[in-house]
Amino acid sequence: MQQIGAGNRRRSVGAPVDSSFDTVLTAELPALLRYATALSGDPDQARDIVQDVLARAYPRWSRIADTDRPSAYLMRMVTNEFISWRRRWSTRSITLVDDATLDSVAGSSVDHSETIARREDLERRLGRLPRKQQAALVLRYFVGLDYAEAAAILGCAEGTVRAACSRGLAALRLDAAEEAAVLLAQENS
Repeated sequence: MQQIGAGNRRRSVGAPVDSSFDTVLTAELPALLRYATALSGDPDQARDIVQDVLARAYPRWSRIADTDRPSAYLMRMVTNEFISWRRRWSTRSITLVDDATLDSVAGSSVDHSETIARREDLERRLGRLPRKQQAALVLRYFVGLDYAEAAAILGCAEGTVRAACSRGLAALRLDAAEEAAVLLAQENS
């Protein structure tokens, strides 16, 4: 048997793979990995999350394939898996991803020093939020989904996503204001 990824799940080489599963996987894997990386802030943890999701999705693929949007179903599974990782002891720490790693997963763009500093600051602040607020903000502003689509993935009402985004943005603003006040006080002393 050949191991797939870093988890404990194994699949033997040459085992039959459902062609529709293989097709959706081929098309959606990069997006799932980018999304999981944006949520977790760690590409290794993102790969583990996506691997666990795909290992659970494969035996149920015939039911998942019958849904209107199998890719949205997989994204919801990734979201739920990310949120549940907080309960696991081995994932209690938050690690920031350097820009080179994030760009290699999300696609590269030309970054200037101020853009890099802002991104690192945002990643650090996002890491302080509850995971459901992180997921809502990432779905809404990083992935670019509207509230209804984000609610479908998170498995909650649209108003819940709006509230999570509102609370998350308020917390980010408050955190930035508090840090600015501390820096101003240090400069004045």
